[in-house]
Amino acid sequence: MNILHMKYAVEVARLGSLNKAAEKLMIAQPNISRSIKELEADLGITIFQRTTKGMILTPDGESFMDYARDILNRIERLEQSYRNGSHKKRKFSVCVPRACYISAALAEFSKRIGDADAEIYYKETNSKKTIKKLMEKEYHLGIIRYSENYDKYYKAMLEEKGFAFEMVAEFSYVLIMSRNNPLAEKETITYDDLSSYIEIAHADPYVPTLSMSKVFREELPDNIGRRIFVFERASQFDLLSENPQTFMWVSPASQQILDRYDLVQRVCCGNKKVYKDVLIYQKDYKLTKLDKDFITALCDARRKFLK
Repeated sequence: MNILHMKYAVEVARLGSLNKAAEKLMIAQPNISRSIKELEADLGITIFQRTTKGMILTPDGESFMDYARDILNRIERLEQSYRNGSHKKRKFSVCVPRACYISAALAEFSKRIGDADAEIYYKETNSKKTIKKLMEKEYHLGIIRYSENYDKYYKAMLEEKGFAFEMVAEFSYVLIMSRNNPLAEKETITYDDLSSYIEIAHADPYVPTLSMSKVFREELPDNIGRRIFVFERASQFDLLSENPQTFMWVSPASQQILDRYDLVQRVCCGNKKVYKDVLIYQKDYKLTKLDKDFITALCDARRKFLK
């Protein structure tokens, strides 16, 4: 099998067009077309269905693309590693949900890295993207978050995809807000109390079995008329600190974080929903010392934050 032909096929799949792929790769279109036909002949499958709307992957083609992208990603990382001499460095990578206890674990973990060369990659994202990053081997560790209602689904899906997994934490969301927010003075906060305030929310919730519209209905109740969506935590803290009309649902935060941004943490009496944070990695992946050090820091932070 020709790796170059594989690269051409991946680019055609990405762009959905032979002409666009030819322009992008600066190669004559007939050459790309011939390369794909040779690749299909070598494999004994049809990768693309040629239509008037462009090149569409067949079911065999979709399966092939999963392997092809993985192979090309590995080749690229290998080339970069030896080209830059970074293969000698220790590497650690993790995808996580946005949570104070996890970022605190990262800070503590950073103190344990030692003097030897190391590259640390830490990405905050949703469960779908975490699973995708690990399946494509771009990251080695992940923490996914989901409502306990979907526990059976996630466990079955993780088993099917070949992941090892273990629960890190279980909790209910709490409310955080400015000390100057009028709700901060209430002994009991209800859902109705929140309706006249501005909710800060993360913009990428995800539940695999549901449409995005239904996910938003479940995670973002209709009684809130004003919302500001953010993708990273720095902006959320600035908004909460500076605007006393805002609030946010979060996993329990530390007193240190609350004091730093002049916030308070409150419980909503009607909130009974439980979430799980689950550590995942591929079963054939061998945990490194850096991985184990991070997991230790994570467990320490969980005990400290989620009592």
